Amino acid sequence: MPRFLSSRPDSRLIPLPWEVPLADWPIDYLVALPRGISRHVVRFIKVGNSVYAAKEVLEELAIHEFRMLTDLHRTKTPAVEPLAVVTGRLDRHGEPLDPVLVTRHLEFSLPYRSLFAQGVRPDTVGRLLDAMVVLLARLHLVGFLWGDVSLSNILFRRDAGEFAAYLVDAETAEMHEALTAGQREHDLTIATTNLYGEFSDLEAGRMLDDSLDPLKLVESILTRYRELWAELTGVEEFSDQEVFRIENRVRRLNALGFDVAELSMETSTDGSVIRIQPKVVDAGHHTRRLLRLTGLDVEEHQARRLLNDLDTFRARTNQGHVDESVVAHQWLTECFQPVVTAVPPELRGKRESAQIYHEVLDYRWYASQRENREVPLLDATHGYIHDVLRALPDEAMTDTRAIGEDRQLSNPFDPSQGFVDDDGPMPVDPWEVDEEEVATPGFLDIEALRAAKKPR
Repeated sequence: MPRFLSSRPDSRLIPLPWEVPLADWPIDYLVALPRGISRHVVRFIKVGNSVYAAKEVLEELAIHEFRMLTDLHRTKTPAVEPLAVVTGRLDRHGEPLDPVLVTRHLEFSLPYRSLFAQGVRPDTVGRLLDAMVVLLARLHLVGFLWGDVSLSNILFRRDAGEFAAYLVDAETAEMHEALTAGQREHDLTIATTNLYGEFSDLEAGRMLDDSLDPLKLVESILTRYRELWAELTGVEEFSDQEVFRIENRVRRLNALGFDVAELSMETSTDGSVIRIQPKVVDAGHHTRRLLRLTGLDVEEHQARRLLNDLDTFRARTNQGHVDESVVAHQWLTECFQPVVTAVPPELRGKRESAQIYHEVLDYRWYASQRENREVPLLDATHGYIHDVLRALPDEAMTDTRAIGEDRQLSNPFDPSQGFVDDDGPMPVDPWEVDEEEVATPGFLDIEALRAAKKPR
């Protein structure tokens, strides 16, 4: 009888065929989902309405990774949620089998190769790199030494116009009270090697745009990380005539999605120089505000977009004098919920609700520009569903048995690789080929952010 190490036990795992090597599990227990490159056997298993990722790995590594992921989950740092480690496995002949680490599948997430296989524009690559840099900075802020920084160990989720990155592999990780500069540079050195290899592999497979150079991409990641780290933790000095810069620093951090839990301030002996440094920085500034106002728990950039729409709604309805929570409830019932409800049930697996609302707002803006009028929100919703959503590939779970009834997958455990009888290129996300685009500065363009936050 196998043993289960779990902080959130699911009794439905017990009757699964743990006596069978994971590579040989019956297809009835498996679902097809895109997955990244792994040196271990990985399968997605369906238990009731839940989907879990199962990875066969040595016991010491499985338990260590389970504990590392548990620590990250406790600190609310983006990572897959650990569920259990199954040890004591024996096959039908009594021979020992490697333990299995079970994590909860991160819905609507994709590994980087699935994204690149569909074709991504150069600016989209930049947004993916920004998401990775923010993840690495958040890990370092909580004292997490990754030890194996790479795109293969990350899952990406759409987050309004950006992406959110989640750690998915913590076999080599260590948790410390705080990281030294040398430890952080160690992670960056590993990142340089791994990322250059991954980008070169994409280039060799013709999945990287010709305008992108692997070495320059890696260098940009290191530059962005150091700029972000300096903004999050760096010391800033200014004269006593520039006290407004304290508020500017906090606003810039808020714009990046971080809250300042503590700000250390010192003044010179004569009081002419002020020195400030953020002591503790918590990510999720906009997410927490939206959750408090509406109960919606979404990604950071999605929260920012929805909050902007909430502020616009408040201005349009002349409710600046009304309590914000009251207006938020009205926005939720009159704007957000009608859009989400309008989506047919069979299409809801294509995007998360918050992502759909964000994309409807984009569609509405373009439609209003074309028609030279303000298109009503529900009209834009129906147009988006018909013109865009129906053509998008599903990003939710796909049952391999249902697919196999009509067409055969090239790889039954990774539908992103397409079907055996496919001709021509992979289907492309329409949001990746939109010719009309509003030019916006990069999310981690720190200099642009500083300029925008200066007093006028």
